[in-house]
Amino acid sequence: VQLQASGGGLVQAGGSLRLSCAASETILNLQAVNWYRQIPGKQQRELVATITSGGVTNYQESAKGRFTISRDNGKMTWYLQMNSLKPEDTAVYYCNVVRPGRNYWGQGTLVTVSS
Repeated sequence: VQLQASGGGLVQAGGSLRLSCAASETILNLQAVNWYRQIPGKQQRELVATITSGGVTNYQESAKGRFTISRDNGKMTWYLQMNSLKPEDTAVYYCNVVRPGRNYWGQGTLVTVSS
């Protein structure tokens, strides 16, 4: 399975972007899909948003009210709608799909928010 992340770019503070993560094939027994980000200069990726197979969503505190994770099961595609972007949201964003015993990662898409 390959994940293709897209939708990143340069946006001014207050603007919006929608990230997409498309799987190359159907993923069976999917447990959850996560969006992580890695902020420049930091080694660790931080979890931004999660959607479970049951549709339950969860967000990092800084993303609540601004970001929305969603899915299109038919297309095996997941989205991260990001509104009211701030310069501190600048990062490489990665999608991550979790199934029993396996983790799949997309290649990352760069989001740059200018002040």
